[in-house]
Amino acid sequence: MNTFLIYLLKSSVLLGIFDAFFLLVMRRDGHFRFNRFTLLAGSALCLLLPLLQIRTSVPTVYSEWIAPAMVGAAEPAADALSHVSHASSPDWMALLLIAYVVGAGVTLGFYARSYWGMFRMLRHTTGERHSGYVLHLADRETPSFSWMRHIVINRDDLARYPAILTHERAHVSCGHSHDLLLSSLLTVFQWFNPLVWICQAELKLLHEYEADDFVLNQGIDATQYQLLLVKKAVGEKRFLLANGFNHAQLKNRIIMMQTTKKAAWRKLSVLLLIPLMAGALLLLAECKPAPKEDVSAMEEVPSDNTGSAIDMDKPEAVPFSEVETKPMFQGGDANKFSNWVNEQLNYPEEAIVRELQGRVTLQFTIEKDGSVTGVKVLRGIDPILDNEAARVVSQSPMWTPGYVNGEPVRVVFNFPVLFQLK
Repeated sequence: MNTFLIYLLKSSVLLGIFDAFFLLVMRRDGHFRFNRFTLLAGSALCLLLPLLQIRTSVPTVYSEWIAPAMVGAAEPAADALSHVSHASSPDWMALLLIAYVVGAGVTLGFYARSYWGMFRMLRHTTGERHSGYVLHLADRETPSFSWMRHIVINRDDLARYPAILTHERAHVSCGHSHDLLLSSLLTVFQWFNPLVWICQAELKLLHEYEADDFVLNQGIDATQYQLLLVKKAVGEKRFLLANGFNHAQLKNRIIMMQTTKKAAWRKLSVLLLIPLMAGALLLLAECKPAPKEDVSAMEEVPSDNTGSAIDMDKPEAVPFSEVETKPMFQGGDANKFSNWVNEQLNYPEEAIVRELQGRVTLQFTIEKDGSVTGVKVLRGIDPILDNEAARVVSQSPMWTPGYVNGEPVRVVFNFPVLFQLK
């Protein structure tokens, strides 16, 4: 659950940065098709980039602020979190997940309703097959629209305003419905991100720009076409998933028809996204465990069985995430160790009186023989809670060591302990 929420957060940040750049830099340069593909490809890239495992040796926004704020979020070297509370508290991660699922379900319901309305209209009108599209003539007054290869248009409008059919044919030939379907899935996934909704509206507007440009290139008089747009501007927006002739933002469409396209080199502005997105990825990167030579600089908490510093003559420890065969605790994974620690922890009375709470992040090494050594406090709260967390971890029973290439190795392990008053 936490992994998904972290991915959702990272992808929403990247999408927000990309969408803001697009709206500020690229939306008015007149390169409709290029901007359309950029918007779709950039959005897809923002969903893929958080899947990359990027780590840095310096503290980042994610490691210092986001991860500590997310109760139960994964630390760089482990997915387990030991949580001891003075009183019961709600599972905020579960509540967030439930709220997200409800929001996504409601958004999906709106789109499903729109699709069902289009499906019913297509079923109740006879389709005439033409080259590249299927034409559905409606006898009643209805705004024209297109979906995939289907075009619905009022019979009287077809006879009086052939430019409408030309406009809808442009939507079909350009495959705009596929764009809208992908954009709709993105808004279901990122329904809480306002910039995603704004960019979906911008994508629809790009479709209208491209279709208008297609109509004018057919030799239709621009003034007459603009008058037709004004005449048809007052109409019902029936289907969220369809491209309609009576599209909003009429003023923008007319202005764009009168605007000269900017130089092709302006497309190169998209290259500015490379350092922008790279910087965002670094801010969201996880902080890998400190190098061995820096361990001595960390705060050390004496323990009963291994309070001494790590022996510098020992082989360098391998980060937990890079071990082929993970260390095992009493036949289980890191979560079982988390449960064991939770059973052993005691919330110090003095800490309760002083209302001390927060997250203590420890680092220790699982040796080749399975023993736990070198318990250190990477990020503490107060010596009272730091010592309690380190005391329990230092008393850990033997582990089954980790293996790389069939050989046991020393494994460095980051482990968070959350003390919470409620």
